[in-house]
Amino acid sequence: MSSRLPLLDTLGRPVRDLRISITDRCNFRCIYCMPKTVFGRDYPFLPRAELLSFEEITRIARAFVNRGVRKLRLTGGEPLLRHGMETLVEMLAAIPGVELTLTTNGSLLDKKAAALKAAGLVRVTVSLDALDDAIFKRMNDADYPVAKVLAGIEAAVQAGLTPVKVNCVVKRGVNESQILPLARHFRNSGHILRFIEYMDVGSSNGWRLDEVVPSAEVLRHIGEHYPIEPIDANYPGEVAQRWRYRDGAGEIGVISSVTRAFCDGCTRIRLSTEGKLYTCLFASAGHDLRALLRSGADDVALDAEIARIWQQRTDRYSQLRMAATPQLKKIEMSYIGG
Repeated sequence: MSSRLPLLDTLGRPVRDLRISITDRCNFRCIYCMPKTVFGRDYPFLPRAELLSFEEITRIARAFVNRGVRKLRLTGGEPLLRHGMETLVEMLAAIPGVELTLTTNGSLLDKKAAALKAAGLVRVTVSLDALDDAIFKRMNDADYPVAKVLAGIEAAVQAGLTPVKVNCVVKRGVNESQILPLARHFRNSGHILRFIEYMDVGSSNGWRLDEVVPSAEVLRHIGEHYPIEPIDANYPGEVAQRWRYRDGAGEIGVISSVTRAFCDGCTRIRLSTEGKLYTCLFASAGHDLRALLRSGADDVALDAEIARIWQQRTDRYSQLRMAATPQLKKIEMSYIGG
């Protein structure tokens, strides 16, 4: 299929970033994403037959690239749990004109980093919510040590998957004490540490507004110890606000979905593990591309459906967030990634 005109939604936003969840399974049970139980039941997982195949994922990705997507990010669950995912990386890396990245909890990265780089992966983002083992284990709820994640980050560096971005979700009363230790640890490392406001994604994490630590508070706390100053975004639609240390020790970022919505510049769309397309992280329903593909639809029909979905997009949940919106039923983060 030849390249087509870029798509714009109802608010004039182009589609530039496709996030692909390749598994709903995870070996962590982070309290803000995949708690061990959902409404009193064990967390449910999809049967393997319901997952998109690598060929189906690649076909959808190519269709989006033909419509202007320039960044593909593999997510989960924990994407490194998907068997043979290096093959998928190789297939996606062969698509011209895209940057292929991965978000991971880092638990398997020390074993996988070199193979992922060889397959064509460009960069990784690693989740790390604390440096203190006790706090980190409380956050991941899987008795998993910090040292293993740090080893994964080092393996990514050795493989050339740099710069590594390190994401920390901050939840009041749980890990806000780790803001400064994390900043101190990653200064002068070459990595980019980013603090994310605890968000009301899904319906199972019991989100409350008073558990959000505003990004302004995070920046103020860091700035009291290490003077920082704002810097320009890398590209239009970048969700993280960038700051750098005035002494040249690197940069940090904050992602402020709750206190400073960035819906106006959102260029992201998400493909879930079972092949549903979601136009917002806070969406309550998706569009079934798997059924379309498995019914025998050709590339013209796939392109038409993608165009229809994006061109009708109106999402701006974070700008409209109010007391009632957290009670709305929303897709869980583990099905569509962060």
